[in-house]
Amino acid sequence: MTQRNKIDVSQAHDLPEAQGFPELKTGSELIYGLYDKPPVAESIFVAIQHVLAAFVGIVTPPLIISTSLGLDPTNTSFIISMSLLASGICTFIQCKTFGPVGSGLLSLQGTSFAFLGAILGVGGTAIQGGRTPEQALALIFGVCFFGAFANVILSRFLHLLSKIVTPIVSGTLVMLIGLSLLKTGITSMAGGTAALQNNTFASAQNIALGGGVFLIVIVLTLAKNQYIRMGAIAIGLLVGYIASAFMGLVDFSIFSRLPIISLPVPFRYGMSFDFAALIPFLILYPLTAIESVGDMTATSVVSKEPITGPVYFRRIKAGVLADGLNSSLAALLNTFPITTFSQNTGVIQMTGVGSRYVGFFVAGILALLGLLPIVGGAFQSIPQPVLGGATTVMFGSIAVAGIKILATENLDRRATIIIAVSLGLGLGVVFVPELFNNQPALIKNMFASATSTGGLTAILLSWLLPQNPTAEESIVAEDGEIVDV
Repeated sequence: MTQRNKIDVSQAHDLPEAQGFPELKTGSELIYGLYDKPPVAESIFVAIQHVLAAFVGIVTPPLIISTSLGLDPTNTSFIISMSLLASGICTFIQCKTFGPVGSGLLSLQGTSFAFLGAILGVGGTAIQGGRTPEQALALIFGVCFFGAFANVILSRFLHLLSKIVTPIVSGTLVMLIGLSLLKTGITSMAGGTAALQNNTFASAQNIALGGGVFLIVIVLTLAKNQYIRMGAIAIGLLVGYIASAFMGLVDFSIFSRLPIISLPVPFRYGMSFDFAALIPFLILYPLTAIESVGDMTATSVVSKEPITGPVYFRRIKAGVLADGLNSSLAALLNTFPITTFSQNTGVIQMTGVGSRYVGFFVAGILALLGLLPIVGGAFQSIPQPVLGGATTVMFGSIAVAGIKILATENLDRRATIIIAVSLGLGLGVVFVPELFNNQPALIKNMFASATSTGGLTAILLSWLLPQNPTAEESIVAEDGEIVDV
């Protein structure tokens, strides 16, 4: 990667509107900039690294959702395939740009973990109400489709987001997402719902297998080699899968029931709607918009692109707009909300390649994998303890990300109340899901998950509790003693 192949027109740094920004310092030398065209072989090599970094994150949410809803292997494999295909198509839209849609940065798109709790809550409530898993999917895709337009609208008013969703609110929400999902991870590590039914839950075999994967991921995450750290989850899953195969726990018969190619079938499960079920998604979409702004800003930094001025703000707005439209497109393709991934920022920094043309290769690889049902079948055949061992670490990391957001703020008494009440109510519905058994469907759907209950609580308290800037002020007396005012 020594020679740079530049396009002749529309260079980012040559545009009048991009001039005047200081060059940003990053931890790596940039070999190919945003508008450079690396040779095809180099582009494919870097693209594969991006795919490996994001792959597990893309396929895990649909796998968990499908398993929790009780879908059969064929439908599960189809949904996983559509998640990969949608991620590929949406990555192309984000990198290429179409009019005002797409940031034009090397920004990967993938299935979002942020919606996992809300989707499981809505789907579980629908099934408890007598719907089939397919009918529950129709409801999920309906609310995901319409909820995504929240980001479409918000992309035009990004300057207002900071007033609606403060770091205290977003940090609490992210922490709730991770903490509430730990129950799912631990249940899978012990064998999953199937093990509960056949009395093998938390058996020595399941605990040893899940715990082994858990330890492998932890050890690899602490490795000095950056590539090993990035691939810790994937390596842990692979080792666990191989061990499971030798133990006779992998159901290889799944592959014989899968077609060679899986073509997209829009509206395969139909689409229904429930306003109460939509509410948690209206809370979560703005949160993912803020996360996307942070991810695209980080991508701009490592790509040595401006993070102030008209070029930056146009890209951010176009990127959030793409997030919203892409999530609606994903619902049409029978999969779950799409968001900008942060994993690729580290890959850009390590490889020194920030060219958006690499994103086209990433999109092509993801789309190709999505057309091959064997990929979805391979992940669906992963035993639950193996999956739980890996995802438990991931979910814990999400909670830590929320703590980091909160740590950037001054946690005065007002902030403490917001966090405490939101965590109490949000996790309360996870610990005691029977709380709303006797309530109308409207209430059940509205408060079905920790993110909807805790998120709504955080937003309302942030809005209603009065600001008291002097409450935590202190002065220093002449003798040096600190006195609260």
